[in-house]
Amino acid sequence: MEGGYHKADKTEFSECWKISWRTPYIMRLSLTAGIGGLLFGYDTGVISGALLYIREEFIEVDKKAWLQETIVSMAVAGAILGAAVGGWISDCFGRKKALLLADIVFFGGAIVMAVAPAPWVLIIGRILVGLGVGMASMAAPLYISESSPTRIRGALVSSNALLITGGQFLSYLINLAFTKVPGTWRWMLGIAGLPALIQFILMLSLPESPRWLFRQNKIDEAKSILEKIFPVDEVENEMKALKDSVEAEKAIEGELGDGFLPKLKSALRSKVVRRALLAGITVQLIQQFVGINTVLYYSPTIVQFAGFASRQTALALSLVTSGLNFVGSIISMGFVDKYGRRKFMLVSLVGIIACLVALGAVFFQAAATAPAVSNLENMHFGGNTTCPAYLSTPKSQSWNCMSCLKAPDCAFCASSGNGLHPGACLAVSNDIRSTCRMEKRTWYTEGCPSKFGFLAVAFLGLYIICYSPGMGSVPWLVNSEIYPLKYRGIGGGIAAVCNWSVNLLVSETFLTLTNALGSAWTFILFAGLSFIGFIAIYFVVPETKGLSFEEVEKMLEKGFKPKGICFKGIKDEIDEENVSPSSV
Repeated sequence: MEGGYHKADKTEFSECWKISWRTPYIMRLSLTAGIGGLLFGYDTGVISGALLYIREEFIEVDKKAWLQETIVSMAVAGAILGAAVGGWISDCFGRKKALLLADIVFFGGAIVMAVAPAPWVLIIGRILVGLGVGMASMAAPLYISESSPTRIRGALVSSNALLITGGQFLSYLINLAFTKVPGTWRWMLGIAGLPALIQFILMLSLPESPRWLFRQNKIDEAKSILEKIFPVDEVENEMKALKDSVEAEKAIEGELGDGFLPKLKSALRSKVVRRALLAGITVQLIQQFVGINTVLYYSPTIVQFAGFASRQTALALSLVTSGLNFVGSIISMGFVDKYGRRKFMLVSLVGIIACLVALGAVFFQAAATAPAVSNLENMHFGGNTTCPAYLSTPKSQSWNCMSCLKAPDCAFCASSGNGLHPGACLAVSNDIRSTCRMEKRTWYTEGCPSKFGFLAVAFLGLYIICYSPGMGSVPWLVNSEIYPLKYRGIGGGIAAVCNWSVNLLVSETFLTLTNALGSAWTFILFAGLSFIGFIAIYFVVPETKGLSFEEVEKMLEKGFKPKGICFKGIKDEIDEENVSPSSV
């Protein structure tokens, strides 16, 4: 994408609507490629609900937190590899072929997951859909941006980003729709292949990106596509602009050398690029260390931690958080250009820290007031059903629900009258679980009955509201603006890899952390990391709002010194020095 990611403003969205109405072909190209964003979002959200039912079918998954984490996180691992391979495929074989291959791989992965007879087969399916997601995440924005008129490019690419959060919301709706259907999680995961199939069929009738064709010296083909996108009197000007842009791009490639390592060495020799990388990588790392993907990947499980054992209830409440994420993305698009990137992130982090601390406090209180374990309740189910760890401990009289769940292979069967009354600590097995539920009792394996559960869900929603408009979208915008033009590709790529890598780390360790530290301390840990992130952004990330690329470069050359959250921009200093940078 020429010039990196471009943030759309309200005028651009209005212009986008007018142009798309006059030329429906543009919207057809963009929406078809945008299904790649939908796949990305759907895969991110669907596993959170499916995991509840996967644990139900495979008892070894229910017992082993690391296995649950692996099922979730292997899609992220596949996406990292897919993004790396997808970039190469897009450059060598074209954006269209990369999207078609992504659809094939994703569809295959969805089928493998739907028929998986064992957890290890499910993990293979997760890796495959991750590969497809990674390839699509690279190819789709490129295809849209290279097939769009410049004046509405930002709006169309931003719409692709909206489809990601829309896909997450759709996944929760699908999860909720299949809760009563036999095969539950298999349908949830398998139906993901449908949009991939639709995109594959639609892409067959669409052309390759005109920019890619021009780079391959297929000038006539590129021109014929531009004639479908632009009015006749604008085609020649667009061809000239495309020629100039491609020649400038090739000149930069010749200057930096061919291959990743020569480009990286050239980038690191520049003080400006090093400072830009520090800022760009910082915001990407913090985006993940605030714990957002623990919420996206495990939100129904977190709702169960809060005391809502019903899977349908957990999914319904998680739907609210997903909807808030979607709304937050729209808020960001409308206000980030008005208030600035740096301020948006810092204010967002203040809200995130407050919500995480509040969540920690709620879970501390829930643990302290968890219902006790009653010997009478245990005896009701028979001695052979009682948790072995409970029988062997000399301090069984002090046990409550939380003590029971921390013990290996134990679950809590709540009282039949009032869930907050003493219940039974039983061994984990399908038969014992069925016996508990047959008596109209609730079976708990992830959290305990609590009168504070609604507070946890409320603060989870507030956390999403604080995260989505600021730390959700702004780090990507900062990375599109902070690097010098010739290093924008490699700089943004390095920062993105850091983002995905920490995403993998967080998703692979969340349940292990909750088992080792407890839910409360895990959220307090993320609050501490968020506070460190606030300090880091305050001191190393400058404001880029309203600055040209040359002005950003000059600011980084001089060095950034924070002057409060409402930072006095370098633009004012440049104006004072009568510097008139040329346009990029």
